[in-house]
Amino acid sequence: MNEYRHSVSLDTGKCKGCTHCLRRCPVEAIRIRDGKAHIDAKRCIDCGVCIDVCPHKAKKATCDKLEDIKRFKYKVALPAPSLYGQFDNLDDIDYVLQGLLDLGFDDVYEVSRAAEVISGFTRLYLRKKDVKKPVISSACPVIVRLISMRYPYLCENILPIMPPIDLAAQKAREKAEAAHPELDPEDIGIVFISPCPAKASYVKNNTNGDHVDVDLVLSMSDVYFELIGVMKKKLSPLPISRTGMIGVSWASTGGEASAIFNDKYLAADGIENVMRVLEQLDNGDFPFLEYIELNACPGGCVGGMLTVENPYIAKARLQSLKRYLPVSENWDFRDSEDDCDVPDEFFTDPVEYAPVSRLSDNMSDAMRKMARIQALVEELPGIDCGSCGSPTCACFAEDVVRGLTDINQCVVRMRKKLEEAEKSEK
Repeated sequence: MNEYRHSVSLDTGKCKGCTHCLRRCPVEAIRIRDGKAHIDAKRCIDCGVCIDVCPHKAKKATCDKLEDIKRFKYKVALPAPSLYGQFDNLDDIDYVLQGLLDLGFDDVYEVSRAAEVISGFTRLYLRKKDVKKPVISSACPVIVRLISMRYPYLCENILPIMPPIDLAAQKAREKAEAAHPELDPEDIGIVFISPCPAKASYVKNNTNGDHVDVDLVLSMSDVYFELIGVMKKKLSPLPISRTGMIGVSWASTGGEASAIFNDKYLAADGIENVMRVLEQLDNGDFPFLEYIELNACPGGCVGGMLTVENPYIAKARLQSLKRYLPVSENWDFRDSEDDCDVPDEFFTDPVEYAPVSRLSDNMSDAMRKMARIQALVEELPGIDCGSCGSPTCACFAEDVVRGLTDINQCVVRMRKKLEEAEKSEK
């Protein structure tokens, strides 16, 4: 199994060993060892919460640089729809797209265009009789990775249709190759402008696979500040945009789910809220729902760690921007839609359960370790102070049993022993 390549990383030079990230990591992937934070790559889901809460800016998202596009002869930008919500007083998407051309791109293919197509095929998929419901959106890489690590019984619920970034990259490359047959495939650069580190990781781990056709991933914040310098309201932009309300709505929570035209859906955002929903779903608490949209970032993709604007302000801006758009420019709402089916090329491989917390491959050994962990938890104070360098007492007990730390790292336990020793001496 190939090692998962992450986009969230740690600058040890800036890390002060505080416990902000330790306490807030939703999957307990961070430990404090030798005065510095350490990220467990096997557990990390690239949600970016540690980036947001670190007061010393020691956590960062690793993306490509804008100047990297120069190595390609023909460059195509794939802007995520959340990019449009970053600009104040924007009344025409074409100003943003024209700005991307002025930055050096040769063409632009909006991810929101692909989102409208995926919404259409999702509606068709939900009409199939053998579908396990509720279907969970596969658009957020954080959610897919989280389910694959923690919720084995929900893997079958994940929508097996490619997310918009895959389709947009595919269509952008096909368009570029058709327009410029003289170019070799490696001369064409497909560049995604991402609102979050998770999508950068998604591209890194699938570039050599069968789906993602993206060559570079740029941080939305980096591109935003470059665009501010080239966008000119005085000049009329080229009429490039080919997206509608449905595609732009994918940028914020509920936009994707509402596009299924069915009120039996749930839309949640924020990784802690999402995990509560998954726990209840895993317990069978939502039997009446047909579709579930989950976004790790608050507000949806507009709240990604690589954006610049407050997610709720960005959402309000998109609401105003959508007012002038058609419902969809990329899906034909035909009367015969019920008779259609999802083409095979749009399906993805099923998500497989890949637990990271397995104590041992041997069942007997795993049971013995579990018993030791439970016994150790009973000895610990149970206050989850984090002074030991683990997020909770239960995690500390597991780390001790795994041989990753020493029981004497529990400050409270050691203090209690010292106090008992002093009393006995008296």
